[in-house]
Amino acid sequence: MAEDITQEEWQERIANDDNAIILDVRTEEEVEDGFIPNMLNIDIRKGQGFLDEVDKLDKSKNYYVYCRSGARSAQACTLMGQMGFETTYNLIGGFMEWDGETAE
Repeated sequence: MAEDITQEEWQERIANDDNAIILDVRTEEEVEDGFIPNMLNIDIRKGQGFLDEVDKLDKSKNYYVYCRSGARSAQACTLMGQMGFETTYNLIGGFMEWDGETAE
């Protein structure tokens, strides 16, 4: 099930989730401007390529998904739900509003 969560909820849940995977669905160019540490990047704009890559992931993990503003990540969570992923969290406001830890 997909759930929209605030960055406070995101940080709290990830800190206590041994099964967490952070998924960044932005383009490589966007990622170069900074990202949330320890993420996996699969660009949703690749269409079928995105679906193929995501399909290789472990569906039993909990996915914390983000993009620039929260729109593409919401779409990614919906697609992942249709593919059998049980737990996906969408970061409200995306990286644009993120004030947690970042890397470059």
